[in-house]
Amino acid sequence: MDGFTRVFVRERQRIVHLVRRIVGCDSTAEDIVQDTYLRLKDRHLGEADLSLVFRTAQNLALDHLRSRRVRHEHARQASHDTDVSSASPEQMADSRARLEGLLQTLRGLPPRTRRVFLMQRIDGWTYPQIGQALGVSTSTVEKEMMLAMHRCRDFLRRQAQAESTAVAGERYTLT
Repeated sequence: MDGFTRVFVRERQRIVHLVRRIVGCDSTAEDIVQDTYLRLKDRHLGEADLSLVFRTAQNLALDHLRSRRVRHEHARQASHDTDVSSASPEQMADSRARLEGLLQTLRGLPPRTRRVFLMQRIDGWTYPQIGQALGVSTSTVEKEMMLAMHRCRDFLRRQAQAESTAVAGERYTLT
C-alpha cells in the first residue's frame, strides 16, 4: 500500500464525517469520499498533502449540492411548466415555439460547446469531469459554457422583447 492510500485509509472516517455534514446523507458521503480517492490516487501524494484531500472532498460535496439544487429547480420548473391542464392553446403554442427556438440556438453552437452544455445541464457533470472526459482544461469548459449560456440568454432576451412588442401592439389596437 502506497503512502497516500495508507494516509487516506487512516483519515477516511474524518473525511466521511466532513462530507456527511455537508451533504446530509451517509451513502452520498461514502460515494463522494470514494470519488475523492479516485481523483487523487495517481498524484503521488503523501501525508503532507492531507489538506488537499480534505479540500477536494469538500469541493466535491459542494459540487454535489449545487448540481442537486439545479436538478431540483429544473424538476420543479418542469413540473410547473408541464401543468398543461390550465394552459391555453396559445400558451402551449408559445411554449412550444420558445422550446424550438432554444433547441435551434443549441443546434447552432459549435459541436464541442453544445456537448459541454448538454453534459453539464442535462447530465449534471461538473466542469472538471467534463474537461477530463473531453481532454480539455476546466478553463476551456468554463469558456464553452459561458458561450452557450450567452447565446441562450440572447435568444430569450430577443424572445421577451418580441413578446413585449407584440403585447404593446395589441394594447394600441384594442383601445
